[in-house]
Amino acid sequence: MPTKPLSFLLPFVAAAALTLHAAPPSKSDKAKPATPAAVDPYTEVQPATETLDLSAYQHIRDEGLNHSHVMDFASALMDGIGPRLTGSPNLKKANEWTRDTLTKIGLENAHLEDWGEFGLGWQQLNTWARMVTPDTAVLIVQATPWSPSTPGPVTGEVTFVNIQSEKDFDTYKGKLAGKVILFGAMREVPPVEKALFERYTDKELEELAEFPVTAGGGGLPPEMQARLAARMERLRLIDKIAQFFADEKVAAVIEPSRDSGKGGGSGGTFFDDNGATLGRTPYIAEKAVKIPVAVAAIESYGRLYRLTQAHVPTTVEINVETKVTGEHEHGFDTVAEIPGTDPVLKDQVVMVGGHLDSWIAGTGATDNGAGTVVAMEVVRILKALNIKPRRTIRIALWTGEEQGIFGSKGYVTQHFGSAATSTAPDQMQLPEFMRRATGPLTVKPEQKLISGYFNIDNGTGKIRGIYTQGNYGIAPIFTQWMAPLKDLGVTAVTNRNTGGTDHLSFDAVGIPGFQFIQDDMDYESRTHHSNADTVERLQPADLKQIATVEAIFVYNAAQRDQMLPRKPLPQPELEQDKRKPLEGIFPGAVPPPPAAK
Repeated sequence: MPTKPLSFLLPFVAAAALTLHAAPPSKSDKAKPATPAAVDPYTEVQPATETLDLSAYQHIRDEGLNHSHVMDFASALMDGIGPRLTGSPNLKKANEWTRDTLTKIGLENAHLEDWGEFGLGWQQLNTWARMVTPDTAVLIVQATPWSPSTPGPVTGEVTFVNIQSEKDFDTYKGKLAGKVILFGAMREVPPVEKALFERYTDKELEELAEFPVTAGGGGLPPEMQARLAARMERLRLIDKIAQFFADEKVAAVIEPSRDSGKGGGSGGTFFDDNGATLGRTPYIAEKAVKIPVAVAAIESYGRLYRLTQAHVPTTVEINVETKVTGEHEHGFDTVAEIPGTDPVLKDQVVMVGGHLDSWIAGTGATDNGAGTVVAMEVVRILKALNIKPRRTIRIALWTGEEQGIFGSKGYVTQHFGSAATSTAPDQMQLPEFMRRATGPLTVKPEQKLISGYFNIDNGTGKIRGIYTQGNYGIAPIFTQWMAPLKDLGVTAVTNRNTGGTDHLSFDAVGIPGFQFIQDDMDYESRTHHSNADTVERLQPADLKQIATVEAIFVYNAAQRDQMLPRKPLPQPELEQDKRKPLEGIFPGAVPPPPAAK
């Protein structure tokens, strides 16, 4: 998820207002030159001054701030359906609910699009654990995603296992049958000395808007490459450890929850994401974990760990009850539209969205129920105002984001284009979404018809600005759009990139894709992938503000004469060559001898 953004100076540009399209068009509207739908967006000339429809701003603000239904959507999704793990029955319910709800609020062509096979359908039915000896105590645990069940409640002696390399297997071979394994080092639990909940200060926004120029720009720095290599090596070992535990016939495995920012991973909060799963791809049937695995709040894990280290005989009773609902489940995105009305521009599209899937510990409220219900509220606002956009407005709610932005990548590949990824040995060890694109990029005709994509996936905090993703030509445009929103706290435009979510799928094929700068709140410290990620962590006033601001951005993009400016079309096949040192620039340099064969 993103780091923090500063702002460009915000000149207040109040230009002649266009009217809402619910009202009769003005003479100035009729006189506007049409932009051909087939225009090349890479060569389109952009105006220096934006024409802002301040009447539309007024109506959108009134509807979004004073007649919001965003929390209605939120409770229906998070409370009524619950967590939405990719491939699960709950996610199927959420796909169908979003499709049907978008139809009810007036969108057209609401449907589900298959992005391909995902893997195991899975749901947790019940998980509990308790210490039996030397004392009785209720433990705070939950099954890790895609864990198999225990055969009912099982009781086993608790044993701590520390495997750092394959040679450590011999230490435990033949000694673990029927045991409840503690797997994972006991970490420090620092006191919570700083607020877990915070907003950006003006100074932080100013610093964020300053674009950092680094000496080693381009590609991963060596230290990051080393960390990534070590991480992948550990993940390869984890796969072997999971098989070793299965071969040893352990009763169950309990892992400690990771920490989060500012020590927020304490007080009974735990996280159930990729770091807790005992395997790299446990959702693929042939790589499924064969033993029950649970993740524990650090306080529950800590007591068991300390008892084992003091050589106190300790037993735990644990019951993991889960269900596999299918081995080759497909993933689906929810898609719907407000059709464009301009005879020339209606085939062009402005997209808005967020990811619908979540993890299971909570109900996926801030990650990313917030982005889902905000996108739904954006299109509800525009439909409630009976706005007839010039371009088509399309909402897309992605799935499979948590496992590798699968849904948005699949959609983009099917509709807009793709590039081949590296097959080098080191790259093949990485998940597909992390492999280096080698190109060339192949684009489809629809690619030139997408003006831009707007995404929310940073929790419940209100919008403070936007990342341009290195699209320098759009910064002055966004600055002008934001000027009338300064009183809502929207001030920062930064040319920095931000990653970790679905706008990257669009950016990779040359389509302008944007993520907004949002107040941190307690997202990174407490709610991101945790059991605390529930409706109680949503901030209604912030969600109203987000939906209002995003609706204005979508409206502006749909109405302006030009499509949004683009960066140059990516050329991934040239990236490595462009980063090579220049040859032959040292006077008198002698070419090195050819390498020995």
